Amino acid sequence: MASEPTTTSYAILGLLAVKPWTTYELAQQMTRALGHFWPRAESNLYEEPKKLVALGLACAEPDKVGKRPRTLYSITPEGRRALADWMSTPAGGPVLEFEQLVRVFFAEYGSKADLLATIEGARKWTEERMSAVDVARGYLQGEGPFPERLPWLILAGQFLHEFEAAVGRWADWAEEAVKAWPDDIRSAEPDWAALENIVAQSDAYLRRAAERRRTSTVPDDATAENR
Repeated sequence: MASEPTTTSYAILGLLAVKPWTTYELAQQMTRALGHFWPRAESNLYEEPKKLVALGLACAEPDKVGKRPRTLYSITPEGRRALADWMSTPAGGPVLEFEQLVRVFFAEYGSKADLLATIEGARKWTEERMSAVDVARGYLQGEGPFPERLPWLILAGQFLHEFEAAVGRWADWAEEAVKAWPDDIRSAEPDWAALENIVAQSDAYLRRAAERRRTSTVPDDATAENR
C-alpha cells in the first residue's frame, strides 16, 4: 500500500497538472523550477510518480521517443482534486539549512582567516545564485516556458531574489565587522549597535503586524476555518 503523499509528492503532482512528463523530465523540472527552495535527491524523485499512480492521483502510459520506450505520467481528475485540497491547507514556513552560518556560530574554534573564508563562501553562493537571472531574463525576452504561469512564478522568484540578496548583504556586513576584530577573535568586542538594531527592527515589525491584525476585516479564527 502506498504511503500518504508528502510535500514532494504534491510538488510533482503540481508539475503533472501543468503537462504530462516522464520521470526524467520530472526530476529535471524539480531541480530547475523548485531546486532553489525544495531541493531533493534525484534518486528519490524517480519513485514519487509511481507512488502517485498507486494512490490513483496520476496515471502512467507507455510512450516512445523514436524507437526508445518510455513511461509518460499525467495527472488524474482525483489528482487534481487532491492538489486543490492540499493547496487550501495550512503550510509550514521556511526551514533554513546554512552550513556556513553553523561555522560562524562556532567561529571561536577556528581562526580569523577561517571565519573570513567562510563569509566569503557565502558571498560566492550569492553570486552563483544571482547568475540564475538568465531565467528571469528569458521571460522578459518572451522565451520562458509556461508564460501563462508567470504571475505566481514571479511571486516565488521575488522571494528567492530577496533571500539571496540578503545573504550577500549579510556577507558584506560580516566581512567588514570581522576585519576590524583582533587576530584572536575570542577577544573581539560585541557589536551592540547591531544587536540593538535587531531588537528595534523586530519590535517595529511586530507593531506593524499587530496593526494589520487590528484593521483586518477577516478575523484570525475565520481565516483558520476557511483553511
